[in-house]
Amino acid sequence: MTTILGLIGGGVRDEVIFRTALAAAVPLSAHLDFLHVHVSAGIAAQYDSRVQFAMGAGVGNALDNLETKAKTFSQLAMDHVREFCARENIEICDTPTDGKKVTASFREETDTTIERLIFHAGRCDFVVLGRAKQTQGLSPDTLESLVRNCGGPVILAATAAPRIFTGTVLVCWKKADNAERAIGAAMPILKQASRVVITTISKRDDEAVHSLARQLTADGVAAEAEVIPPNNNGISGQLSAAADACNADLLVMGAYGRSRARELIFGSSTEALIRGVDRPILLVH
Repeated sequence: MTTILGLIGGGVRDEVIFRTALAAAVPLSAHLDFLHVHVSAGIAAQYDSRVQFAMGAGVGNALDNLETKAKTFSQLAMDHVREFCARENIEICDTPTDGKKVTASFREETDTTIERLIFHAGRCDFVVLGRAKQTQGLSPDTLESLVRNCGGPVILAATAAPRIFTGTVLVCWKKADNAERAIGAAMPILKQASRVVITTISKRDDEAVHSLARQLTADGVAAEAEVIPPNNNGISGQLSAAADACNADLLVMGAYGRSRARELIFGSSTEALIRGVDRPILLVH
């Protein structure tokens, strides 16, 4: 049975993550495994400037506030899962049942390291999380670390909850291993989509993208090719416009093709796309 790991924080963004995970789960009859990390005050303080710049008694007060917030987030995360499953008539069970319907589970871990999150992600078929700045005490680079190291697809939620993932899917293509892995990981969704647009940015017509569309069509995907001439809007701007033009429900792309050292020098097109496209994005490194 397909398993989708959803990372929730107990905040206002949980609902969008629930809806994004459900959009992926419905066509696959998947099990939703919601995980909340309770980050203790000592760990959260590493990323909180209010603690780092506090003096004297202010340090203790800041740590107490962080611990109170962590307990509140934990309770809210559990409540949010229960309320969501009750509204959507989703059975909560520790172990998936027959694989014919969407089920869900909730668990909490304390001070989970990024290595532990990567371990959990590697045991699931998809990971769903928000792209907004972390406020529950996790490391700011949690998103990038998961995408780079979990070995599978990560779906980033948008600002608004998606309707479905099986309407129109935009595949951002270039000849690279991570792009091929992204398409392979997304195939269960692509095969059920009404329309799949394979797009690439190129100065001339690219036979490779047409060949890929034909190959996917032969595999049962409703695929078509689109070649976009480059302009001054940059890659992220052009892909954002392409997503708007076809009203894409989901983007699929390879991520972080450059090393971190090269990204420091040349910048990251993945980060630019994440900032510039407010739609769900499936990423594979």
